[in-house]
Amino acid sequence: MKRTVFIAVIAVFLIALVPLFVLKDADFGGSDDAGSTVVEEVDSSYEPWAAPVLEKLLGRELPGEVESLFFCIQTGIGVGIIAFFMGRFVERKKWMKNDNPNGSES
Repeated sequence: MKRTVFIAVIAVFLIALVPLFVLKDADFGGSDDAGSTVVEEVDSSYEPWAAPVLEKLLGRELPGEVESLFFCIQTGIGVGIIAFFMGRFVERKKWMKNDNPNGSES
């Protein structure tokens, strides 16, 4: 089991890092950039009908670092929620085994 996990972790790191070194001049843009480029190609007169609330309040665009910070916080909250429920399911399984030590269902 430990060997499989170790191999999986190494594979994830390789998948993430190999493109950075192999494709040195590549532009790794996000899906937002690609989508806005396609929209501009299709209809150059398109105007967005919504703007981010925080940018409206500040009256200017947020710096990239702040956007990254908000994204990381949002990710952390989501991971925390998922981990909480996964932990609850694991504990529930353990409690059910302890309530029924013979393994037979009644």
